Amino acid sequence: MMPNMNRIARVALAAALCLYAAASAGGTVAAQARPVSAATLEAWIEELSNWGRWGPDDQLGTLNLVTAEKRREAVDLVQDGVSVSLARDAEKVEAADNPSPWIHEMRGVGGGGGSMDTYTIDYHGVIHTHLDSLCHAGREGQLYNGIPQSTVREDGCAALGVDRFKNGIITRGILIDIPWLRGVDYLEPDVVIYSEDLDAWEEKSGVTIRPGDAVFIRTGRWARRAAVGPWNVGAQGPGPHASTAHWFKARDVAIVGTDVGTDVRPSGVEGAGFPLHDLLIFAMGMPLLDNCDLEAISRAARARGRWEFMLTAAPLAVPGGTGSPINPIGIF
Repeated sequence: MMPNMNRIARVALAAALCLYAAASAGGTVAAQARPVSAATLEAWIEELSNWGRWGPDDQLGTLNLVTAEKRREAVDLVQDGVSVSLARDAEKVEAADNPSPWIHEMRGVGGGGGSMDTYTIDYHGVIHTHLDSLCHAGREGQLYNGIPQSTVREDGCAALGVDRFKNGIITRGILIDIPWLRGVDYLEPDVVIYSEDLDAWEEKSGVTIRPGDAVFIRTGRWARRAAVGPWNVGAQGPGPHASTAHWFKARDVAIVGTDVGTDVRPSGVEGAGFPLHDLLIFAMGMPLLDNCDLEAISRAARARGRWEFMLTAAPLAVPGGTGSPINPIGIF
């Protein structure tokens, strides 16, 4: 019996190692996010909470970490003056990952006078580059900092709206390029990013995340879309696991951006489709930048051997808005 059992164990171990190697190389084997219970999520929300940290009337959350000194530090990062957009062009065509295309209606076409147009956009979701404000995520009748969710009304959010950020976000930006770390062009839809991956990127890049930084995590989603076509990112897409919230909190990150909808899908968290939204927005008071296009900034960073840049981003000043389309700019 023992020789057979040892042989089975060796075969099982070899298979497991093959699965791990394939996943590490880019996620060619189906993966499942580490399961997290609803009770654990609640405990994490309590543990990571920034409620009261900046006072009972706080409207900025982790953007309080972007001080005047931090902005001056960001300006000092500019060396050659090259600017790169981190926004995806407006997607006007319905696709598997775009159930709500950007509607662009033109007026005054072909006439002798001027032309005008109207935009209609449902920007939340997994296609359009946008910023989530702090009134975007609520739980059990509350928003960030214990503000009643009843303050969200038909005419907008009476507190924590996107207009609170109209003076702009100017800070040190950091690109965490996971495909670069793994030596692949892009991650497959089933790849989950954990804190140990972020640690590995810090070690390989030699970059240390500092308080007040804006951290952008590239999965290569748009490179994969260009190679194989659209897919339903809302159903299955690469991204950070809910547990990475501890990593962001430990480093006092001011804002997180990704080229997906932040959360890995499916999330692996019981009863929560977007647990990072709960942990980052609701508990920590951190705005998010979803669906950024990080392909150009990746090329620029690799060409320079520099993963840090000056970030500037300003949302539309919509009173009480739950977010805004946005065009973040990285300047080297």
